[in-house]
Amino acid sequence: LDLPLGNLVSLIKDLLVKLFIYFPLVLLSFSVLSDDWPQWLGPQRDGVWREQGVVEKFDKAPRLRWSLPIGGGYTGPAVADGRVYVLDRQLAKGSTNPQNPFNKGKLQGTERIICLNESDGKILWKHEYNCPYEISYPAGPRCTPTVDQNRVYTLGAMGNLFCLDAESGKVIWQHDFKQDFGAKPPVWGFAAHPLIDGNKLICLVGGNQGVAMAFDKMTGKVIWGSIKSPDLGYCPPVIIKAGGKRQLIIWHPRALNSVDPETGKLYWTTPFRVKYGLTIPTPRLYGDKLFVTSFYDGPLMMQMSKNEPKAEVAWKAKGRSERNTEQLHAIMCTPYLEDGFIYGVCSYGQFRCLKIDTGQRVWESFKPVYGSSGRWANAFLVKHKDRFFIHNEKGELIIAKLSPRGYEEISRAKLIEPTANAQGRKIVWSHPAFANRSIYLRNDKEIRCFSLAK
Repeated sequence: LDLPLGNLVSLIKDLLVKLFIYFPLVLLSFSVLSDDWPQWLGPQRDGVWREQGVVEKFDKAPRLRWSLPIGGGYTGPAVADGRVYVLDRQLAKGSTNPQNPFNKGKLQGTERIICLNESDGKILWKHEYNCPYEISYPAGPRCTPTVDQNRVYTLGAMGNLFCLDAESGKVIWQHDFKQDFGAKPPVWGFAAHPLIDGNKLICLVGGNQGVAMAFDKMTGKVIWGSIKSPDLGYCPPVIIKAGGKRQLIIWHPRALNSVDPETGKLYWTTPFRVKYGLTIPTPRLYGDKLFVTSFYDGPLMMQMSKNEPKAEVAWKAKGRSERNTEQLHAIMCTPYLEDGFIYGVCSYGQFRCLKIDTGQRVWESFKPVYGSSGRWANAFLVKHKDRFFIHNEKGELIIAKLSPRGYEEISRAKLIEPTANAQGRKIVWSHPAFANRSIYLRNDKEIRCFSLAK
């Protein structure tokens, strides 16, 4: 450089000052692009993945970042603050799961809460407790952990609720739904993912306090119990805004209900008897309409009042056949509603599009789920920008566009093996997590993390 020494020093100082100012902003921009998946259906509990820099199609198989052997379970992972949380089941020595998963004799074993390092999958801590099972489909726990600030909340299949320090795994408080509230585990175990709302942790419990209960999230103290019913179901509690109020939606096998989340006071209830207690998919709000769907009894669409917390039936299922269905009889898939249409998986793997206003079917396809008809065939939907990531029961991840025009597949990759048994076929029925431009998914033998970075 043909510069006087003074000018050269000044130039270098100027560059260093700019580096000092802008480099942290560059790092910040990268951190802003990353997101966590701290609970069921993601940060906003809506099944939307909002990260930037995510792959748009698979030119080659996604890169495996890490994997770790774990035990059985249907629990999806949660990802927060550089840690991954997942639950599993460890059978006692000499115990084996029944060949017929419907059998529910007493089965000895433990449940584990495992915390992993997000970057390499190494175990940071684990909490294990004795937990004999007396439920159908006893592979393991069902509920995705819920992470809130420096605490993680977990609910096991037999009703063991824990609040633990997220960093150390130390138990802060706990409840046993059976012993503390006289609750009876449903046929397929406790499966409604806990919900954080302000200072409250809201769970489906049953027993002497009601179907729904709110606990002080810091101490575990009961704040309120609400809704009396002999049936609990499996549907996660969800909060919506409608009629000028925040409404907590509790769907149990006898009725769809709305309560005040602060007090548990009932706003409205609509009778809706669901066969075998199969209230499972999360209720979805679209504008002023609230949608639920079940395997045997099909869909129910509610019209919400604009000015007060009330609702009335807009339309409901035609017929009650589990196979010859016209609309959407979902078993586990939480549907997605947008632009006046409903997308979801019906009773035998039919991926369908319906009109929101009427429930009229627009199209169906077996391609995303199973390739042909299969009872309870399932896939999970997560929206990302203008496309969907669909994780099906065969362990495949599909990138596709969904519109009233039909199903448009972009890419498909096999990420994990189905290891559980259902209806004479191998399946994986665990909802993955999407965070850090990655997917975290598990079967009954391992948890895996793949990069989905562009």
